[in-house]
Amino acid sequence: MFFVELARKPLKYIDSLDGHISERIKQTLKSKLSENPVPSDAKFIGRHEGETVFRIRVGDHRALYKVKHNQNIVLIVKIDKSQGYMTKEMRVSELRLRHLI
Repeated sequence: MFFVELARKPLKYIDSLDGHISERIKQTLKSKLSENPVPSDAKFIGRHEGETVFRIRVGDHRALYKVKHNQNIVLIVKIDKSQGYMTKEMRVSELRLRHLI
């Protein structure tokens, strides 16, 4: 079993959303990622500092997360609303992670 943790920025973003939306995102991330940190709908982005990075869609939002296998932790590092395929900021975050690989 993995523990799902949110970094400060994703937590702040979720708290700024409507109550029912923020709860749905939190519940979905915890239920999907605590048992299986790499569900079938997750997309592999790359590796960063020895940790695998994935992207998963939660409703109208996308989350970037790292899997720390040695500590059994899934760390959500970025959540943003999808606008079309991905927001420009999400693409930039993903590209930065890929360049660090």
